[in-house]
Amino acid sequence: MPRPAPWRLDAAAYPYTQVVQTRFGDMDVLGHLNNVAFAALFETARTKFNRHAELWGRDFSGRRAVVAQVEINYLAEGSYPEDVEIATGIGRIGGRSWSILAAMFQGGRAIATCDAVIVMDLDEAGAGLPDHFKHRLAEFRVREA
Repeated sequence: MPRPAPWRLDAAAYPYTQVVQTRFGDMDVLGHLNNVAFAALFETARTKFNRHAELWGRDFSGRRAVVAQVEINYLAEGSYPEDVEIATGIGRIGGRSWSILAAMFQGGRAIATCDAVIVMDLDEAGAGLPDHFKHRLAEFRVREA
């Protein structure tokens, strides 16, 4: 696995940052955050980001969006009880899908990145993402260096 681009490891590149609390049950037998915990922490952050960006509850005329792919790159160990900071933003915006990019930090250093691809089902006319939704996504784009 190649190391992520330097901008992916800079919280300032993302438009939304939040603190997520780690839990005792997130630890493995060595006291590190386990891989399942990383996935759950990123999922929590992605859900909060969607609410913050008002990507939920928008008029989709009965259409729905689903997570199609999630890729997590583990860069360093995480530990309990220190909280993590997760920076999140929109990456690629396609015809009927978009990506949500995130980086997890603990103690000021990047410990993981996560890329999630979200796909919206086609409407009856076969149209992709509504223009108003694409514009909303674009308001939360990451700032690549």
